[in-house]
Amino acid sequence: MKMTEENSAGKSEISMEDVKNLVKKKDDIEEQIKAYYDVLEDQGVGVEGPLVDEEGFPRADVNLYQIRAARHDISCLQNDHKAIMVEIEDALHKLHAREKAKREQDEAEAQGEAMEHQVTLPPPFARVDAVTQGSPACGAGLRVGDEVIEFGSVNTGNFQNLQNIASVVQHSEGKPLRVAVIRDGQKAQMSLTPQRWSGRGLLGCNIVPIHR
Repeated sequence: MKMTEENSAGKSEISMEDVKNLVKKKDDIEEQIKAYYDVLEDQGVGVEGPLVDEEGFPRADVNLYQIRAARHDISCLQNDHKAIMVEIEDALHKLHAREKAKREQDEAEAQGEAMEHQVTLPPPFARVDAVTQGSPACGAGLRVGDEVIEFGSVNTGNFQNLQNIASVVQHSEGKPLRVAVIRDGQKAQMSLTPQRWSGRGLLGCNIVPIHR
């Protein structure tokens, strides 16, 4: 029987729909086998019952042609049934193997994305230890405990002392500065514009150096 071979040869990827189709064909084969068994039962001979009488002559009380045809078809269908059961088992194995491989790939990709987010951050050179409410620093989102890794043109590589930051602030009044900090282990960026306000200085925060 070739009906299942065409199905598997035409597709390199087994889908659940393919498995369902194979199961339906199996059920159809089983229905056909049952129908032929019913024919034999109606004739009262079954699969193994003799077709000759005690004297060795063909029995006249049964339809010999119908019985021989039914027995032949049952034999062929049983072979088809065995073959399609093997095909179903193989298809399920491939389907489960592919699902397992896809699950492992998804997990690996998720792990890779998580590692990408864990970018190696430069060591901080200063820490914010005070932020006044209503100040430019407060408005920009700067918080106490933020560890500074970039303040305008000042970064971990060129920072020497707090005068570097003070100089940038004095020369950037009214101009937004890019500030990057480490907060809860993650990098946070904000725009801070030094400007006059009701309090002291142009920022309204206190920054202390981190000694390494």
